[in-house]
Amino acid sequence: MLISKKTNLLLAMAGAAVLMAGSPVLAQDAAPVPAAAEATEAAPAEAAPAPAAGEDPTSLNEAVSGGHGGQSLTPITMFLIAHPVVKVVMIGLVLASVFSWTLLLIKILELGALNRKTDRFLEAFRGTRTIADMRRVATSEEFDGNPLADMAAAATEEIELSRQAGLSVTGEHRDASIGRAQTAVSAVQSSVALRLSGGQQFLASVGSGGPFIGLFGTVYGIMNSFIGIAESNTTNLAVVAPGIAEALLATGIGLFAAIPAVIFYNYFNTRIAAYGVRADGFIAELLNGISRQLDKGA
Repeated sequence: MLISKKTNLLLAMAGAAVLMAGSPVLAQDAAPVPAAAEATEAAPAEAAPAPAAGEDPTSLNEAVSGGHGGQSLTPITMFLIAHPVVKVVMIGLVLASVFSWTLLLIKILELGALNRKTDRFLEAFRGTRTIADMRRVATSEEFDGNPLADMAAAATEEIELSRQAGLSVTGEHRDASIGRAQTAVSAVQSSVALRLSGGQQFLASVGSGGPFIGLFGTVYGIMNSFIGIAESNTTNLAVVAPGIAEALLATGIGLFAAIPAVIFYNYFNTRIAAYGVRADGFIAELLNGISRQLDKGA
């Protein structure tokens, strides 16, 4: 009987120990959470800062990701995301720059060929001895279209027309004949100046107006960016910087088009002026030769 009571007491104590081991409080004390796991669970909560007062959460997310969906800003990207008005300005300036470079190549080739043909004509002209020889050289197909040859042809043709009209071109009428020849040369000279200056007006327009056209695109783009800032209700630099950068790109393209145009304009002006001085010298040489031949009675 005594043994049976001792056995029941032992079983009751064992059951109480099992119940205490399964208690939630004791289970937590028995199995503590590792510090590394606690740090891992706390990290996501710290990585997502709460938006500031009055700031759009969507705009903040774009700022964190780099703005514009995380795209890297390149000139092509800025052009693609630019406002349509700014795009039109950029395209116009790029086309103006292309035309300027094309005009550069055309005029360099034109002026180079013109000087070479002029050298050959002067060499042939200075070998003539009579007004008829001058007219023959000036009207030859080899020098067709050369400005100096056209001047010589106009002067000698005026002398020939005066003779055909029965007018005296020598003696006391020599000065009148030379005056008519000089007038014919001046008419050709004015047309030559107009021909050589072709394209200069375009270069001057691009050089003077390119920066202002680009500035217009910049002002419009920045104005549009500030409107976007007001609508998104954020001043985060990562959000507003792309819009300002694409606007400033218009000014950069304007300068890119204007600077070469100004350089080309000054360069061609110098070469045209040099040819004009050469033409003035030839006119004096031509009229002296005609006057000498008229004094000889030729």
